[in-house]
Amino acid sequence: MAHLNQRRSQNVNGDFYVDTTCIDCDTCRWMAPEVFYDVDDQSAVYHQPTNEAERLAALQALLACPTSSIGTVEKPKDIKTVQQSFPILVTENIYHCGYHSEKSYGAASYLIQLPEGNILVDSPRFTPPLVKRLEELGSIRYMYLTHKDDVADHQKFAEHFQCDRILHADDITADTRNVEIQLTGSEPFALTPDFLIIPVPGHTKGQTVLLYKNKFLFTGDHLAWSESLHQLAAFHNACWYSWSEQTKSMRNLANYSFEWVLPGHGRRFHADKETMRQQMHKCIELMESLD
Repeated sequence: MAHLNQRRSQNVNGDFYVDTTCIDCDTCRWMAPEVFYDVDDQSAVYHQPTNEAERLAALQALLACPTSSIGTVEKPKDIKTVQQSFPILVTENIYHCGYHSEKSYGAASYLIQLPEGNILVDSPRFTPPLVKRLEELGSIRYMYLTHKDDVADHQKFAEHFQCDRILHADDITADTRNVEIQLTGSEPFALTPDFLIIPVPGHTKGQTVLLYKNKFLFTGDHLAWSESLHQLAAFHNACWYSWSEQTKSMRNLANYSFEWVLPGHGRRFHADKETMRQQMHKCIELMESLD
């Protein structure tokens, strides 16, 4: 939990604050941009919530923070109600799980709710309030892991929900050697008629993305909206395998059609398919200039 005696001096006065344990993962800033901002490579509160919507977003960010670096001076009496708000509906049958894990540097995890069994995309923290809510939303059939960085508490979720995990063999480590479905090769894999797993080596050798209904693209750490660049982008400074391979993977991905980019790190992006196509080409041009 956050400690008041470690409260950052950059916070404005008031109830909410960020302490010095912040790892600058950006979670609170995209979840509650009207409250949190980036200053000196850590988050801080620049505006105290002044209405119920802002307070809810701030408390959701508090619960999602992977390092428990957000605190309140007064113990929030409505925290259990806020716990019930997770997972948060993004659109249609897609939810943001919240409860980010420090093990994955605060990466976002998503739930896709389906009649035949839900799909968990990457791993949030295994915490009782979230587990209970996931149970209420139906069983989990698959736990799809985009790459080796964002597996977090995958083992606990697999044991609890008895779901099959999916990860590319090139990203299998000692921690994930028991993953039930280990993909191989560079060809797309059709999990079901609505779900296509596309290998996109670059960030890691075994990074893949999940395309759902040719509309929703779950990208892990391959692609995200960049607030600083104001465009779709890849993480040049966090490419652990091969930038040239990631550029090649991005060119391949540009051949697919989608309207949503739902990343682990970075910001979500939603646009019509033509705008998305243009954004993908801008991304590729930027990547080629850095190659």
